Amino acid sequence: MRVAFFLLTLACLLVAQQTAPNAEQLFRDAVAAQKRGDDGTAIRHYREVIKLRPDVLEARANLGAALAHAGRFDEAIAEYRLALEKAPTNSALRLNLGLAFYKKNDWKSAASEFEQLHKAEPGNVRVTTLLGDCYGHLHRDADALALLGPVAAAQPDNLDVAWAYGHALIQAEQLKEGCAQIEKVAQHGNSADAYLLAGETALRLNEFERARTDGDAALRLNPQLPGVQTLRGRTLVYLGDDAGALAALEAALAANPKDFEAHLTLGAMLNTQRDLPKAREHLEEAVRLDAGSVLARYELARVERSQNEFEKAAGDFEKVIKANPDWLLPHVELAALYFKLKRPQDGQREREIVDRLTAAEARQKTVGR
Repeated sequence: MRVAFFLLTLACLLVAQQTAPNAEQLFRDAVAAQKRGDDGTAIRHYREVIKLRPDVLEARANLGAALAHAGRFDEAIAEYRLALEKAPTNSALRLNLGLAFYKKNDWKSAASEFEQLHKAEPGNVRVTTLLGDCYGHLHRDADALALLGPVAAAQPDNLDVAWAYGHALIQAEQLKEGCAQIEKVAQHGNSADAYLLAGETALRLNEFERARTDGDAALRLNPQLPGVQTLRGRTLVYLGDDAGALAALEAALAANPKDFEAHLTLGAMLNTQRDLPKAREHLEEAVRLDAGSVLARYELARVERSQNEFEKAAGDFEKVIKANPDWLLPHVELAALYFKLKRPQDGQREREIVDRLTAAEARQKTVGR
């Protein structure tokens, strides 16, 4: 009986060894799946490898890469951190960790990882570019420009550097220089995203034909690019093409009903055309989407005033002034409303503020000559 039991047990062990998954084969299968873009299969196989061989660093690193490629950034970050515990000086792992943070728009965490890499390799252009771009997103404008400016000057044909440097310049309100950098990226890289950003920046510079040219280039390259129809509509309003602007803004809202800029621009345009009900509908939606926008609330208050809702209009103008006390036009509007509402003392106070702000503007213009 004992001999028979031993033979049966041995047979069972042999079968188990033959059918048990082999870590090396699973790893090869995972790599093959990853190469052909089958992230789901790769992730499953790498997890099985790690169960069998938790010491295999490459499996955990590759698992992080597959998770990141699948957009599962938090899981990728967890895997990269576990891998870095075993290999804290592995720069490739730290770069991938930084990139996972970067791709999920966690600029602060990404910058922390890239700073460590930059300190170790200050001449690494890719790391410098990524770190500078993070600083730009974090509104650390001086740091971004100090880091990226020398690299952009040394490598004028590097479009990744030009993009990051241009973005940093725009963030720092150096719009003219930033627009030129981004247009270089757009033209040499045939990039719809770059043309869109250049067009939006040109619009801020009040260079409307330039904004239309860049916006139209973005539209040709990618008609589905979020924001491209909005840019076209906003630009055409300034160029006096109301019909074209209306078509573009309606297309923008069909693609994204929560497009704040499209609602704001369309509402303001319809107010000018005296289509007050539709104007109000769009402006109320703009305020719902961004309650902190003083421009959206200002435009809404103007419509409310035109519809003789003086109390409501006064309340919205008061909110605008509280957020931006030195903006002249809301004070002018509010002064007139207070007199309509039989509040002469408040109206007189607003008139005095209007006189003071008008005088200050006149002095500024005199100094600027």
